[in-house]
Amino acid sequence: MAKKVFLLYRDLILLTLIAVPIGIAAGIVDTVFGRTLLWLTDIRTQHVTWFLPFLGIIGVFILWLYKKMGGKSIKGMALIFETGHGINPDIPLRLIPFSIVSTWLTHLFGGSAGREGVAIQIGGTIAHWIGRRLPIKEAGKILLIAGMAAGFGGLFRTPIAAAFFALEVLTVGVLEEKAILPALTASFTASYVSGLLGLEKFTFLLKDQIQVSWELIPKLLIAGVLFGLVGSVFTLCLHKSKEALSTWIKQPLLRIFIIGTGISILSFLCFKGRYSGLGTNLISMSFSQGIYSWDFACKLLFTVLTLSAGFQGGEVTPLFSIGASLGVVLASFLGLSPVFLAALGYVAVFGSATNTLLAPMIMGAEIFGAEYLPYFAVVCGLAYSCNLNLSIYPLQKRKE
Repeated sequence: MAKKVFLLYRDLILLTLIAVPIGIAAGIVDTVFGRTLLWLTDIRTQHVTWFLPFLGIIGVFILWLYKKMGGKSIKGMALIFETGHGINPDIPLRLIPFSIVSTWLTHLFGGSAGREGVAIQIGGTIAHWIGRRLPIKEAGKILLIAGMAAGFGGLFRTPIAAAFFALEVLTVGVLEEKAILPALTASFTASYVSGLLGLEKFTFLLKDQIQVSWELIPKLLIAGVLFGLVGSVFTLCLHKSKEALSTWIKQPLLRIFIIGTGISILSFLCFKGRYSGLGTNLISMSFSQGIYSWDFACKLLFTVLTLSAGFQGGEVTPLFSIGASLGVVLASFLGLSPVFLAALGYVAVFGSATNTLLAPMIMGAEIFGAEYLPYFAVVCGLAYSCNLNLSIYPLQKRKE
């Protein structure tokens, strides 16, 4: 009997075991990438006038480097999705150094971008390189998902949310069940390794005593709808601006130079780089003080312009900052705790823009406290329902 069970689950057991070294590798690379990125962010913050004026020039260099030596790795996250859907059979290993270095340069010179795109590409590339060489059915796709979970989990150190994000992001409404155990294994391993190597996790345990009442429920409903709409506005602006800029300025090198230079000028005018980088400064202020009512809109604008121009990075951390700062603004109108609404916005706008449901709910529990999970579920569910079925990932499929 035991032998029959083993044979039945042999492939799953093997892929789960392989997920451990994938998690270790992703955790190590995530740590190097993440800690270096924070170091470069500190340098830019301290010497903003040294770097900010040259964003347009560095953009030209990044794009030239991709076109000269990057090959199809210039597709970035699109390549991960193409591979996950079976459109593309291979992910070149060069995707890892290209995505890392280009993101470092984007942040050092003041672009407004995230970092999750790089983390997912790191884990996905490592895992798929291994998976496509195994004589196991669907090994490539299962390990790709595990690698995506490892990359996300190693960088953000929210392993359960990372696993479910990887499981649900490829196709809306579909949870890739075969990959659950490998994804969780890889994600927890990567998170443990990156933590061991000194990569810090953002945690803010809420202390608000929230009482469920007839007065609270409509306020949560309003917040959920607004968070969902802002997430969809971000997504719509990102897609439309990419189309518009490619039409207005057809030459990519000229486009990234002009837009990059424009971002530099705007950044100087807006508090000398307040909206540059990840947006962790806005996240910190959202849970203490210092947020302006226009911060979420400005961060949205700068991130859309940066990514539309062709700079590298991701969207998720800026989405966290947009949601958290929006939550602080809504708190004054809804009469709720600013940090409570900042926490809700932090995950709900992310869920809306990525068109995911389970990952943002779980992330809220992992970062802010499991006892608030019911509130995250309500608000994230509403945001997910009100996002107009849009996603920052154009190749994300929908359940037929």
